[in-house]
Amino acid sequence: MTNSLVSIILVVVFCGLAAGTRTTLFLTEAQDAVSAVADDGICKSMVETQGYFCEEHMVTTRDGYILSIQRIPVGQSGKTSGKRAPVLLQHGLLMDGITWLLSPPDQSLALLLADNGFDAYWDWTWDELVDYDLPAIFQYVHDQTGQKLHYVGHSLGTLIALASFSKGQLVDMLRSAALLSPIAYVGQVTSPLARNAADSLLAEALYWLGINEFNPRGKAVIELLKHICQKAGVDCTNMLTSFTGQNCCLNSTIVTVFLEHEPQSTSTKNMIHISQMIREGTIRMYDYKDEDENRKHYGQPTPPAYNMKSIPNDLSLFLSYGGADALSDVNDVQLLLDNLKDHDGDKLVVQYIENYAHADYVMGVNARQAVYDPLMAFFKLQ
Repeated sequence: MTNSLVSIILVVVFCGLAAGTRTTLFLTEAQDAVSAVADDGICKSMVETQGYFCEEHMVTTRDGYILSIQRIPVGQSGKTSGKRAPVLLQHGLLMDGITWLLSPPDQSLALLLADNGFDAYWDWTWDELVDYDLPAIFQYVHDQTGQKLHYVGHSLGTLIALASFSKGQLVDMLRSAALLSPIAYVGQVTSPLARNAADSLLAEALYWLGINEFNPRGKAVIELLKHICQKAGVDCTNMLTSFTGQNCCLNSTIVTVFLEHEPQSTSTKNMIHISQMIREGTIRMYDYKDEDENRKHYGQPTPPAYNMKSIPNDLSLFLSYGGADALSDVNDVQLLLDNLKDHDGDKLVVQYIENYAHADYVMGVNARQAVYDPLMAFFKLQ
């Protein structure tokens, strides 16, 4: 693979989509969502405006939902010769596919990959990602390209990948995976906003009120966040910093673009699940907090755990984490690395960037030099 051109697939999940969310195939609104994505999706608003060709695709999961994904098949030069290895990009919580397009073209990972001989896709959703969405997307990309693919995940995009790999899923279609700000264990997050939201049962409160969509811009969430921000030790004057940690390398222009498009919605149930992980320090499936309900879903009184030690030792992994990251805390990352201690030495590359926080990985002005160039070099060796 070293001498051949490589194609990139970008996937984004755990958030709302420009034309809706994880849309059920059997509702009339689904067709409206499909049309809206084609007319006003990320391709037209963020990719084609930069002079890149972009394709809109639809993937149907086996539980009957439509996922929208975008593909950047070639770089700005338009050259299509050679075999381009696919790369899948997966964003994190409360984000969407624009994650990979926030920076200028010569610094955005999606466009960099296309310019460097990769073939790119991404998708966004939040529910049943491990069991339904990610397998459907992997299979679709594999079928379209006829090749195994590389994967890039940021934040919760790493969690769904790790959970899938631990169950032996997707690995037969995978060439390698890059995990940026890896999320597996989150029991030691230092983000005062995330910690207090979890401890205050913020998501549970919304769920009890019958609010199934966690909309960060919605009135109910804003009111609850105001309450949390009044607590001692929680400084919300800079919401991004209080959530992600002190990012070293953002500029005001990129942050402005970010705020124009993000954050996006996710499901309230998804936020409850993440809160459970923060409070309990575990990597388990969703806990219904009722033994009978858990038995109904899992056949046992407690939710099953994902075993990180079950990740195949010969799976090629590139893992990068930051010393200032308040969500992917260094101590939690170390727990993950402890579980990977028997991984084949030549199949695991670990990068530590002392001054990087959570958002630097997708918006940092030096992310290309610090992270993306080493990441692409890693891919080309696989």
